[in-house]
Amino acid sequence: GPIDVVVDSTGLKVYGAGEWRSQAYQTPKRKAWRKLHLSINAATQEIVAEALTTNRIDDADVVPELLTQVETPVTRLYGDGAYDKWKLYDGLAQAEIEPVIPPRRGAAIRKHGNCAGPRLPRDEALRGMRQMGRKRWKQHSGYHRRSLVETSMSRLKQAFGPRLKNKGFENQRTEARLRCKLLNRFTRLGLPKFKWN
Repeated sequence: GPIDVVVDSTGLKVYGAGEWRSQAYQTPKRKAWRKLHLSINAATQEIVAEALTTNRIDDADVVPELLTQVETPVTRLYGDGAYDKWKLYDGLAQAEIEPVIPPRRGAAIRKHGNCAGPRLPRDEALRGMRQMGRKRWKQHSGYHRRSLVETSMSRLKQAFGPRLKNKGFENQRTEARLRCKLLNRFTRLGLPKFKWN
């Protein structure tokens, strides 16, 4: 059936001398890194879409590519403030996906209540924040489910390290895809269950 997805990105190092080495030998730091964009199923915590890009690509620009990889219909998309872009809201509206994205501080309502037509999700989020406060809006909207993708990124880096081994960009994409598939295999085997006393 339809699923809720959580999106975010993390950085993976590609090459460059380590901190100790660059200080010890006074070599200039030559660092490069890639952005790994992940979309996970909020219910199962499996990675349903991934994309590796350069570090200059905006997070919101990658979401359409991620959504095309998801095979099941998507009901809701959770993201952080980096995804608060009107072009993304417009694309999600066309795909009939509900965004759960906190508007940036200082954001203004675009379409006021007396305007004709349906209300915009971003405006509704702003109204909710003004009525309840930012913290209570996050609890009410379920925004904290977004932390699931951060947990997945942490597990990915713990299992495979924070550095890509390949130098070529296409090979790095393949490496990232393989890491995500292996992490899904680990997830299917079982996640740790915590029991509070």
